[in-house]
Amino acid sequence: MTKAKSGKNPPDLAAVAEAAEQAGGRALPPVHLWTPPLSGVMDLTICRDGRWVHEGREITREGLVRLFASILKREGDDHFLVTPVEKWQITVEDAPFVVVDLEATGMSRAQEVRFTTNLGDSARIDADHPLRMGAQGVPYVTLRRGLDARLDRKSFYRLVSLGQVFDDMFGVWSGGTFFPMMAASELDT
Repeated sequence: MTKAKSGKNPPDLAAVAEAAEQAGGRALPPVHLWTPPLSGVMDLTICRDGRWVHEGREITREGLVRLFASILKREGDDHFLVTPVEKWQITVEDAPFVVVDLEATGMSRAQEVRFTTNLGDSARIDADHPLRMGAQGVPYVTLRRGLDARLDRKSFYRLVSLGQVFDDMFGVWSGGTFFPMMAASELDT
């Protein structure tokens, strides 16, 4: 862990968890309203595969990971754990969440595709939770407050199996919106 620029000592993980519990309650805390100054950089990494690692050791308590995920905030390309009085920058290797399951109901324009993340969050792919294709064709969906979830391989294959061509693009319908994934001309025939 690195000392903060402000001179504060690195945070005690238990103290940040306690502050998050007090601030959060059952609903997601309003981190978008919290704007404390930067407290420093925490040695916490959210790995590409969804594991949370603090000071080289994986956090295995799912409840603690969910608690920290509830106070996760994105500003530009940076991610922070935020409480009303502290803001600690962390490292996110790719996206903070991983889509581990997909379900679809309906067909074509009436199709609804719901996803579930590695931490149990669930939402429908729609205008509020858009699907986008990142670099090298990696699919992401926005979960909340600008925080993305990367689709794991099996979820991506399920999504592709739901795809169709519309306006010369291959993609999926969900929530009344078509989400293009690639040009139809790029499909193998």
